[in-house]
Amino acid sequence: MCAFDDVPVNQALRVVVGGVAIALVKDSAGECHAIGDTCTHGDISLAEGFVEDDTLECWAHGSKFSLDTGKPLTLPAYEPVPVFEIEVIDGDIYIDPTVTKVIE
Repeated sequence: MCAFDDVPVNQALRVVVGGVAIALVKDSAGECHAIGDTCTHGDISLAEGFVEDDTLECWAHGSKFSLDTGKPLTLPAYEPVPVFEIEVIDGDIYIDPTVTKVIE
């Protein structure tokens, strides 16, 4: 996908893998997350939003999504976005868009 060091801290980077739009985020703790890039409330790119702690906020309507679970933490969104597994190998990030985390 890209180099781990190419992902800015506390910002989202929009990537497309296998036709799937993904918001790639490195949080303030230095951990990378990959969640579906499209807000479930409106067809808006989440990568254009705001990263705060372990959330990504949609810039258009303010819904915050958990980077760990994809669940919306604030309205108006009420449906989660998918969360994808990330592998970092030799400093590069790999994402399989067909493999999502199972969130209970």
